[in-house]
Amino acid sequence: MALLRPRPGSRPAYGAGIGAALWLLVVCVPLYYLVATSLRGPGDYMSQGPLSVPETLTLDNYRNVFEVGFLGFLTNSLIVAFGAILLVLLVAVPAAFAIVRSRSRAVRISFTLFLLGLAVPAQAVIIPIYLIITRLNLYDSLPAIILPTAAFTLPISIVVLTSSLRDVPGELYEAMALDGAATWQVFLRLVLPLSRPGVVTVAIFVGLNAWNNFIFPLVLTQSESNRVLPLGLWAFQTQYGTDVPGLMAAVVLSTIPILALYLFGRRHLLSGLAAGFGK
Repeated sequence: MALLRPRPGSRPAYGAGIGAALWLLVVCVPLYYLVATSLRGPGDYMSQGPLSVPETLTLDNYRNVFEVGFLGFLTNSLIVAFGAILLVLLVAVPAAFAIVRSRSRAVRISFTLFLLGLAVPAQAVIIPIYLIITRLNLYDSLPAIILPTAAFTLPISIVVLTSSLRDVPGELYEAMALDGAATWQVFLRLVLPLSRPGVVTVAIFVGLNAWNNFIFPLVLTQSESNRVLPLGLWAFQTQYGTDVPGLMAAVVLSTIPILALYLFGRRHLLSGLAAGFGK
C-alpha cells in the first residue's frame, strides 16, 4: 500500500483530471446520442431533444434496417475488406522481407517508388482509376473496389512491415542460413511468426480503410447488388427527409464487425505501430 501513497510535497493533478473528464465527455456524448437515437421511434425523435433520455425503447429501427437490404450491404463490405486485407498482405509481407534483407539496387528503387505512393491522394487520380477499371471490364463489381483500395493502402503497409522486420535480429537470419535453411524456409519459419504485430496492424489499417471507403464504391459501382455499407446508408435518406433513428441503427450495426477486428488485434496493434521507432 505504500506504493500508492503520493510523494511528499506532490500536488494532485487537478488539470489532468479535468482534461480527462472533458475528453471522456467528448467521447461518450456522441456514443450516447448514437445508441439512444437508434432506440427511439421517429415520433419521439422529432418531439424530444436529441440528448434527452428516451421515454420508450423500441427495436423497430433495427428491424427496418434489415428490411432495406442491410445484410447484402454488410456482406459486400466484408468481401471488400477481407479481399483488400488478403491482397495487401500477400504483396506487402514478401516485399518488406525483400527490402530488409536484399541489397539489390532494384529493391531500393522499388521501395522509393512505394514511398512516393504515399503522396498521391485517391481523389487526384480517380479519373485514371475509372478508365483502367472500365477497360479491364471490372466496372460495377466488387473487385473494382478491392483493387484500388489495396493499391492505395499498400505503401503505408510496406513501411509498417519493413519497420517491424528491421527489429528482427540479424543473428537469427544468420543462424538459419548456417543450418541450411532456404530463403522460403526463413520467410515461413522466422519472418511470418516474428512479424505478427506488424501484420495485425496492417490488417486493421487496411480493414478500416476498406470499410469506410466511399469514393471508390461511389464512382466504380452502380447496381444495388454491389452496394457496400457507406453507400447503403443512403437508403435512409429521401427527397423528403432523413430517417435519423433508422440511420443511427444502421451505423450501430455497421460498427460491430470493425470493432470486433480491433478487439481481436488490439494486443499487437501498439507494438506493430511502434516497430522500428526505437532504433
